[in-house]
Amino acid sequence: MAETLNKPSIQILFSSFGEASFYIKGQGYACNIVPPVEFHWGKNGEFSVKNNIGKIPQWLVNLPWQVNRELGYIKKFNPHVVVSDSRLSPLVASNILEIPRILVINQIKLLLTPRLREFRAAKIFETCNAELMGGMWNIADKILIPDLPPPYTISEETINSVKSIKNKMNYIGFATPSIELDQTSILKVREQLKINNTKPVIFVHISGPKDTRLPIITALVEILKNQSSFQIIISEGKANGNIEPKKINENIWYYEWCPYRDEIFSISDILVIRGGHTAISQAIRFGKPFVSIPIDNHGEQLSNADKIERLGIGRKINSKSIDADILINTLSELIYDIRYKKEMDKLAKISNKLNGIENIKNLILSYS
Repeated sequence: MAETLNKPSIQILFSSFGEASFYIKGQGYACNIVPPVEFHWGKNGEFSVKNNIGKIPQWLVNLPWQVNRELGYIKKFNPHVVVSDSRLSPLVASNILEIPRILVINQIKLLLTPRLREFRAAKIFETCNAELMGGMWNIADKILIPDLPPPYTISEETINSVKSIKNKMNYIGFATPSIELDQTSILKVREQLKINNTKPVIFVHISGPKDTRLPIITALVEILKNQSSFQIIISEGKANGNIEPKKINENIWYYEWCPYRDEIFSISDILVIRGGHTAISQAIRFGKPFVSIPIDNHGEQLSNADKIERLGIGRKINSKSIDADILINTLSELIYDIRYKKEMDKLAKISNKLNGIENIKNLILSYS
């Protein structure tokens, strides 16, 4: 978004924490740091209810601290508009300061873990929580959903049933950049990685919090290093990692941080990703069927993965039950069953008619 608005007449200031702040600064933008309010993960990268319950007191302390920090930052910067990417504190601060505010969000309803959702009380809790959070998000002047309109909405289970914000919601399409690749750069990547045109190419692009990435990447490397049918390119997604690829064997390349992500998306036949909304939206924009391996116990990612199976554009694999047979068979199914590619092409056409970035940009500029 910032790149589309990067003009001398427009000043942009970020506010974030953790890995996101390192990434933002690495792209050359100013970023104020606020106290973290984030989820915590188990030792195997799964969503940990126990760990997060234990962190609630810290969140209760850090959230008002965040708001206080944001009040100071926003008051000093004095912007025409504040844009929040799923963060409450800048909305609260800008509301107090009576500055226009836009919310970009794809998860309003907090979904519990599958085990907890077996209880009847879970649905009541989710509904009450959704309306409570919806009431909080409702302080935004505009609520933009970076997703496709129904019935193609990927995040439908975390969005559609929240009544308190329904009148403010606007589906704007995926907030991922339009794809305009130079064929020269694509050819350069093919040559660097010595891509064999006779073998399928699979891009393993695992994003998300650091503690969730490495366990699943390690498991995938162990499985895939013994196969010879596919060419595998793996990206660890480490924001400050080495950008030079390391060759694991004749069929696998490994990036700590991949500087040619879009080019590799383009040359790949299928993808292996998590169940995050951004990764799924990128796969759809590129028209690539994919295997989704959601973070264990992560309600949102699990619901996203279920939706992509209903749409017929990919397959879901449970991270706990993954083994060589399941993974290789699923990859082969996606590559050789043309129905997945046909359904993905249909959805990509629908997606490409909606430019989420341009829609957000036009709304921001209307406040200048």
